[in-house]
Amino acid sequence: MSNQFLEIDRSEPITLPGDMAGWLEGNDLARFIVEVVEALDTEEIEGAYRGGGSAPYPPKMMLALLFYSYAKGIFSSRKIERATYELIPVLYITGGTHPDHDSINTFRQRFLPQLEGLFLQILVMAEALGVLKLGDVSLDGAKILANASKHHAMSWGYAERLEQQLRAEVQTLLARAAAAGGADDGRVDLPGELKRREDRLAKIAEVKAESQRRAAVRDAEERAAYEAKGAERAAKETARGRKLGGKPPQAPAPGPRPKDQINFTDGESRIMPVAGGGFEQAYNAQATVTMGSLLIIGAHLTQNTNDKQEMEPALAELAKLPAMLGTVRGINADNGYLSEDNVNRVTDAGMEPLIALGRQSHHEALEARLAPVPAPPENPTALQAMQYRLKTLEGKARYAQRKTTSEPVFGIIKEVMGFRRFCLRGLEKVKGEWRLVCLAYNLKRLCVLNQGVTAS
Repeated sequence: MSNQFLEIDRSEPITLPGDMAGWLEGNDLARFIVEVVEALDTEEIEGAYRGGGSAPYPPKMMLALLFYSYAKGIFSSRKIERATYELIPVLYITGGTHPDHDSINTFRQRFLPQLEGLFLQILVMAEALGVLKLGDVSLDGAKILANASKHHAMSWGYAERLEQQLRAEVQTLLARAAAAGGADDGRVDLPGELKRREDRLAKIAEVKAESQRRAAVRDAEERAAYEAKGAERAAKETARGRKLGGKPPQAPAPGPRPKDQINFTDGESRIMPVAGGGFEQAYNAQATVTMGSLLIIGAHLTQNTNDKQEMEPALAELAKLPAMLGTVRGINADNGYLSEDNVNRVTDAGMEPLIALGRQSHHEALEARLAPVPAPPENPTALQAMQYRLKTLEGKARYAQRKTTSEPVFGIIKEVMGFRRFCLRGLEKVKGEWRLVCLAYNLKRLCVLNQGVTAS
């Protein structure tokens, strides 16, 4: 039995739509992003152009190009340039023009600070569409690789050893030169060898200076924490009228530590533990996500390897939200954010904290699920009130939504959009790029939510 295949004749003319819009469906992401960007107030960006010279590309077109490219997993400026020749949605966005990679990268880096205002404007649009409703939110973080290799770095301990080795080699070379009486034996380029070692020593001096600067900041933080613990212990001893058992807190050792590292490619990134084990050169990216809509309403980025210090900046991001968006009722977070100070911060901000008290089991024991809810404590502290709330049916149900809120968002960013490594370098630029990623995610999500609103 023979198959009847469709006949393909590449010599026949092809009938094409009269314009680029004809290639796209009405709900295409490129169409949606262009419509949203056209409605944004970009006066601050447009006002930065002083005129003169050749006409620049329209800022709104460049913004739409960046937003669409990031939403579709195209992050390199060279790949974005190539997309203006190959991808129909990108041709639609650019109107058939082809910004070169240098123009794209310059625009991206120049206007990173303005993305914060655009991020908030898009949230206001989401509220106007009826798809953004504040209430309970989830806070989570993920390690995103820096644009740097962990192997292109130097630790304090290695810098100390290498410095001693190089200084000894310099002395050996100088002694060899003195013994030769200025004559060149042709076997060793003494000036060249000396210069290479001197250059290396200068680089090591930079690494050590930066290590000492970072150590001084850490020393101040650890000293403050040590003194706070000591004062708390002393207060308890005074109240009880006796010495407390156990070892008193140990004073932190000042100065750089042997494993403190400085990266040569991106010196502001940090070695961080990553999921699955091991360490990578990375940044800690944070996102606050609304339940239901799964839109990101707060985004910040840090050099801290753990999340305990990230509640305060997350609350600061929420404080920037326009009043018209409403108020946040409560914040869910995993055990990495747990501290009494964080619970107090959330409570003082007028929100209910639900922060896991320990690692949550995937399958809670039947006895634990059927256990009666204890009586609420009298005059509880904020931490005690949260501990009780987590034991109630309502508290358990609210906290259970965390895994279906923030974790899917990071999954989409990493797996669907493919964003696993920053393109830019340096803390401030990487902060801006993380906001660009979150903004592109929101547009991608908002396009889907808007289709639901239109269909209904």
